[in-house]
Amino acid sequence: MTGTIETRLAELGVTLPDAPAPAANYVPYVIAGDMVYVSGQISSDAAGLITGKLGADMDTADGAAAAKTCAISLLAQLKAACDGDLDRLVRVVKLVGFVNSTPDYVEQPKVINGASDFLVEALGDKGRHARSAVSAAALPLGVAVEIEAIFQIK
Repeated sequence: MTGTIETRLAELGVTLPDAPAPAANYVPYVIAGDMVYVSGQISSDAAGLITGKLGADMDTADGAAAAKTCAISLLAQLKAACDGDLDRLVRVVKLVGFVNSTPDYVEQPKVINGASDFLVEALGDKGRHARSAVSAAALPLGVAVEIEAIFQIK
């Protein structure tokens, strides 16, 4: 049975992938009470990892598109945490976004907007959240963006 959130995602042309498995010694998410803490999700799509450094070989629009893929993976992890029922989501509480960027690049917030804008478009008011957007000198596997999230569920 497809829920309201998955119906909205389908309207946006988004099908959630299977939740990615961790690449090291950690779990993909932790549930504590009504909160779900999702480990950082790296930028990737059907073609593989989205790599690059903002301010060097990648522009802000491409970075924002990479951030959107992170948000899609975050929702896939949330779906796994909710035993397949995304409609248990109460709200997105917080995102922390890391942008692989040069020291002089200053548009990290615009990059992470790719995730934030998508979550609000897909989830409405439930998608509005607190956020940090920070620069990183390098990210795992050379990816452009990594984002972690905190969700409240019922």
